[in-house]
Amino acid sequence: MEETEATRARRAMAHRDPSVRVRAAMAVGTAPDPGLVDDLVERCAVEPEFSVREMLTWALIRHAPGVTVPRLVGELRSQRPQARSQALHTLSKIGDRRAWPAITRELLTDADDEVARSAWRAAVVLAPDDARAELGRVLATQLGRGGKDLRWSLSRALVALGEVVMPIVRAATAAADPVVRAHAIATERLALDPDAGFELAIEEAKRIVALGGKGT
Repeated sequence: MEETEATRARRAMAHRDPSVRVRAAMAVGTAPDPGLVDDLVERCAVEPEFSVREMLTWALIRHAPGVTVPRLVGELRSQRPQARSQALHTLSKIGDRRAWPAITRELLTDADDEVARSAWRAAVVLAPDDARAELGRVLATQLGRGGKDLRWSLSRALVALGEVVMPIVRAATAAADPVVRAHAIATERLALDPDAGFELAIEEAKRIVALGGKGT
């Protein structure tokens, strides 16, 4: 029996050579086939190569949101952290606000840093205006979390939410935990002067905390 294009695509997306997997994902995105959406999503959950995952995301974006969004939302309940983080990443790229109710507090505070980071980015893109203040309150509970890169991601998310979350950030500049306080001060500085960069903002924040001060 002759092999179908879909069967060839599925086999190629699981090939041991990453270059073959990239080309397979590109081919599926170039000629979208709704019958392969499940395969793309499932591959995202296990694909080890970043470049291949990005091509899989691109291929999913090329399909109709009505097909991809429900499948990706379902993936947010997966036990596999990569499945959740990649689904969130792809939803942020699609930008369909029908996915917003699926961005739960549990995802925004997920124990896995990459899941949480992806949830922050997706939430900023998908949150309606009337949900942004509450979103800011949830994100503020993560101040001080992780290393510099993760904190930078959180600060960017908070700043992107706009002025509505600045009172929340400002309140955190008086937190008892010096790490939280420094992160909040750096976020506030970043909002006031985005061109200064996070590195300078965090160093200034550390100096302020060391001197017993807080943000403006």
